[in-house]
Formats: sequence, C-alpha cells, structure tokens
Amino acid sequence: MTTPVPYELFALRYATRVGRRPEFFMGGDPHDEPMAIDYFVWLARRPGHVCLIDTGFNEAMGRKRRRDFLRDPIDSLELLGTHRDQVQDVVLTHFHYDHAGNFDRLPNARFHMQDREMQFATGRHMAHKVFSAPYEIEEVTGLVRQVFDGKVQFHDGDAQLSDGLSLHLVGGHTMGLQFARVFTRRGWVVVASDAAHFYEGYQCCRPLPLVFHVGDMVRGFARLRELAESDDHVVPGHDAMVMRKYPAVSAPLEGIAVRLDEAPLKIEDTPLRETPNH
Repeated sequence: MTTPVPYELFALRYATRVGRRPEFFMGGDPHDEPMAIDYFVWLARRPGHVCLIDTGFNEAMGRKRRRDFLRDPIDSLELLGTHRDQVQDVVLTHFHYDHAGNFDRLPNARFHMQDREMQFATGRHMAHKVFSAPYEIEEVTGLVRQVFDGKVQFHDGDAQLSDGLSLHLVGGHTMGLQFARVFTRRGWVVVASDAAHFYEGYQCCRPLPLVFHVGDMVRGFARLRELAESDDHVVPGHDAMVMRKYPAVSAPLEGIAVRLDEAPLKIEDTPLRETPNH
C-alpha cells in the first residue's frame, strides 16, 4: 500500500472558560476545583487539499454563552498561512454551537456531516432542552439551507475524504458525532473533537454528563485508541493541556496555535486522578 502524502495538522485556540471539575464528569467529582476548557478548530492541509475540522463560534455567540472569546477562528486561519477561501472541505463533527458556527463564511467549502447528526438536530429530540440546549436554531436551519444549496455531503458511518483523511461515526455525545483521522509526518493522528473532551475523560473512562448515549461514548473511547497509533496520537477536543503538550507554530503564536503533526513536548503531564468510587 502506498504511503499517503502527509498532512500538516494544527489546533487553533479561539476561546476559553474556567468551570468546575464536577460539571465535566458524569457523577461529579470529589475535587471541586477550577478546570479550564479551551475551544479549538483544527486545520489539515497538504498540497492540493485544505480541510477545516469544525468552524467554532463568533464573538456574539461568545457573549451569549458567556465564553471568553479570544480571536475569530475563521480570520485566524491567516495566522497559519491559509485564507478562508482556500478551504475546500469542512468536517462538522457535530452541530453544537461551538463546533458549527461561521459556516457561512467559507464560500468554497463542501460540508461533511453525518446523516444521524442532521436527523438528531432537526428531529424529535430537540423538543427536550437536555438535548437542544447546546444547539442554536439559526445555525441548524442555516445548515439545512446549505443542503438545499448543494454544499453538503452526507455520510452514513465511516468515510474516506482522501487517502490520508477519514471520518468515523462514533455517536455518544450526540447521535451523529464523528471524529477525524489524519495522516501526518508522525503517523495517524485522531482529532477526537467531542468524542473525548479531555485526556482524563477517555484515559480514565469518565464520560461527560452532556451525552446522548453513554454506552456509545464509552465505546468511542476505545475506538479512538483503535484508530490512533498511540495515546499520544489522540487529541481531545477541549483540553487546555493541548496548548502545553504540543509545540507552538511559532513564537508569536504561543498559546494560540500548535502543531499536532509534531511529537508532543517532553513535559511533565498533569497526573490523572483516580476515578472516584460512588
């Protein structure tokens, strides 16, 4: 089998907030301490192909949701040497507000989504706030318009976008959650998005309370490991440690953008807590 041309792979941090540990783990947490959560978009590019994984939210949404908005994720692609007009494919891992905003600002992109996510976001489950709260009705209806404009490619399960980039349906957090697997110069890296919010979540099998199907979320942790070359090749969707664990793109972009196609830095990882007994 021919080795694919590797992608450059970046994580771009555009927002943050500080919560409390009990809100991020099912069953709570005995350590009621502050815990940071970062918000990212991810860029995969190689000659002939530019793919954005998720599209983030804008400043107005940051105010509405009381998030600390740091920079516009779409305009900030320029920091990585990519203009929004160059984005050919967008992988929407799911339609939550922090992953599916700004879609209307990528004029040349084709959007890749799962059948089940559109079914979930426009179906009977949205009558219940426990499921609908992380969705924005204007974004969901806007994505429906993209379907009518012929800019959406639906997938029913796993799919190959190129020989070095694939999508994998996992569910759990939402009905149609998918993650991306990208071939880089250090091997196959899994951009988990919300299949694993935090290192601690998937390494210690501690599901997030915001979940559609707990069983699918737990099985998803194993699926991440199966498709990545090692645990060091799994990149969680919201862990603030990502900014410390990987090398910055450049000195001016310290704390803004890191290279996921390079090996993690040799740093002392924050010890993972034992899963509490309940």
